[in-house]
Amino acid sequence: MANRINTIAGQHPREDGQRAAELPPPYKPLITQAERYKKKKLVRRVIGFCICLIPLFIWLQARLFNADVSLPVNSNIIIFALINLNVILIIIVVYLVLRNLAELLFERKLNILGSRLRTKLVVSFLSLSLIPAVLLFVIALQFISSSVEYWFNFRIEDSLNQSLQLARDQISHTREQAAIAGERVDTRLSELWPSRPDSRQLAATLADSLTLAPPGIPAALTLISTLDGTELMETTTDFQGVLVPDIPAATVQQVKNENSIKSLLQDSNRGELIRDVRKLSSQQTIAPPFILITTLLIEQDKLEKMAQISEGIESYRQLKLLKGPFKFWLLLVLLLVTLLIFFAAIWFGLRISRSITEPVDNLVAATRRISEGDFNFTMKPHSEDEIGQLITSFNAMTANINFSNQKLAEANQALAQSSLEAEQRRRHMEIILQNVSAGVISLDDHGRITTVNHFAEHLLGIERANFIGITYREAMPRSYALIFDRFIEELYISDKTSIERHLKVTLNRTNLSLLIKFTKLENDEGNPLGFVLVFDNLTKLEKMQRMAAWREVARRIAHEIKNPLTPIQLSAQRLRRRYPEILKANDEVFDRCTQTIITQVEEIRRLVTEFSQFARMPTLKKSVADLPALIRDTMVLYEEAHDGISFTFTQKNVVAPFMFDPEQIKRCLINLLDNGVAALPEGGEIAITLSASAVSRRVTITVADNGKGIDNHIKQKLFEPYFSTKKSGTGLGLAIVSTIVTDHNGTIRAEDNVPQGAIFIIELPMSEKIDDSPDDEPVEYL
Repeated sequence: MANRINTIAGQHPREDGQRAAELPPPYKPLITQAERYKKKKLVRRVIGFCICLIPLFIWLQARLFNADVSLPVNSNIIIFALINLNVILIIIVVYLVLRNLAELLFERKLNILGSRLRTKLVVSFLSLSLIPAVLLFVIALQFISSSVEYWFNFRIEDSLNQSLQLARDQISHTREQAAIAGERVDTRLSELWPSRPDSRQLAATLADSLTLAPPGIPAALTLISTLDGTELMETTTDFQGVLVPDIPAATVQQVKNENSIKSLLQDSNRGELIRDVRKLSSQQTIAPPFILITTLLIEQDKLEKMAQISEGIESYRQLKLLKGPFKFWLLLVLLLVTLLIFFAAIWFGLRISRSITEPVDNLVAATRRISEGDFNFTMKPHSEDEIGQLITSFNAMTANINFSNQKLAEANQALAQSSLEAEQRRRHMEIILQNVSAGVISLDDHGRITTVNHFAEHLLGIERANFIGITYREAMPRSYALIFDRFIEELYISDKTSIERHLKVTLNRTNLSLLIKFTKLENDEGNPLGFVLVFDNLTKLEKMQRMAAWREVARRIAHEIKNPLTPIQLSAQRLRRRYPEILKANDEVFDRCTQTIITQVEEIRRLVTEFSQFARMPTLKKSVADLPALIRDTMVLYEEAHDGISFTFTQKNVVAPFMFDPEQIKRCLINLLDNGVAALPEGGEIAITLSASAVSRRVTITVADNGKGIDNHIKQKLFEPYFSTKKSGTGLGLAIVSTIVTDHNGTIRAEDNVPQGAIFIIELPMSEKIDDSPDDEPVEYL
């Protein structure tokens, strides 16, 4: 039995079994936020490097397009656009290549899953493509350079220049032929002039003179009279149909006046006309008044061929000027193709490696989701190879685990519902326990305190949180713990389920009368669950019972004594009036006896009056009154009557008027001041203090003296009827004070005044309206 009590008192049983192994931490993400930031920083550096390539290409273009070289605008725009387009494409490809390489190196540095395999594949593809691509680049560059040099060979340029010179010589030769023909015709006409030929003879001569023109070239001879401007014109057969434009008048006038020879080049509908304009000469004094115009036609097809030769030479010269930019453009194209090969190698390497590593990464992520408790997902296999079979098996495993978890969740839900219902019942029971007007303390099977309701917490003056979970032996003094031990022992020995006892205890210097019921708790199988202690505070009930008994005694005493007092007093007064001669004879005995009878009757009447007042207290008459003024008025009466005692009143804060019975509160103050004066026969100090709390809405009145004080064993009986420490006291003063304060729903208590004396503390609720509740009505005991 002793062992059983020790176990209940707090000896905790040993808990066997090992602790469950902790779950491993979740798998680290492939790339964290900080690592992603570093990756972005690396990509920015690659972009910056690519941007730095732009000024380099601009400088190269400036070197190629020398400012001294003048090219057509169209050629400049086209070449410039092609070169810059290639530059942009190269920068983009360089960016893509460097970005992929940077990401690959970054992942390898962080040791991310699959980075090593991707690196190996990319390096392999680069190695396989690097040598052929570089070799192709060098050979193509050499071939292109040789081809460009061959295209712009000096022999080709010399041949083109000679062709152009031949075309130009053809025009010059035709001019010379026109001049020779004009001179010959001029000579023939000059020889004819002395015979004064008429127009017909001149025309015939012109026609014959056409034979002097170069053979195979359409020709025409024209005579213009300087006198009347008439014209004679003869042409060869192949010249017919040519629209010959007029010679400018200024040219004609200049030839006429200056006797000079002019060579003109005019356009016509069949080609260009080379015209030799001269004034006819004569060996006589007077020259013939005619101007001879020799016209030779260069056919349009010859002109077109000459123009084609000229355009070809010009195009060749422009291409020769673009030789450097063209070679540079071809170099950029080769570089772009080479970089594209590198990029394709890297891209294929990454593509193939990711086709292997990404399913593994997905499996790792799925495993992490499973470790976090997420089973409601399915991975999609992207192939039917071994990895696809692995993913299919993984999905089957996940589905099985998810099904098991669903079943487990349903079981947990049912268990949680049962626990919730049990918790609701427990909470409901706790609410009931917290609101019952009795103290309830429960213990488990090991003696640990599990429940303390509000009533027990308030009555015992404890903090509930400090006692939950500890044993009753740790929470109680040893004497009270022994009482619990006896209760537990008695329950197990007697096989009772509950024990009821009436105990007198002292808690916080307060004597309490408690009715205790100690009950043993067992489950349906009879196993012990703990104990429940229920106790009622009978202190006030017993006090009210004693008060009711004393009131009944006071009522009967007052009733039995009051009736004979008046005849006794009247008889004594009648004796004094009946026998005045005895009083005059100085009979001290008679006078003293009758006077004593009258005085004692008055004293007995006063006692009867107090008994009557105690037996039936008057009904409270509350009104809004000023408590500080009431205290001052009451204290003034005692200041005037007791010079040897110092009375002080202190008001700590403002106390607004509130509802109370001024007469009854004044009676309380008078009783307390009377007790204070009685405790200071040789003088002293009585201090009254008034304070108010806005939070609790209560006022506190303290009456303190520095007398000899009150013993601790007397304090609990001070407010009981007919208990007095004074020989002549009735013991009703403080009982009446307690009744008045209680009727006001207040409290009164006595404490020691530091360093000497006693202090009475009254607490009253502040109310601004009349409370009609039954608590305001005094209880009558008849």
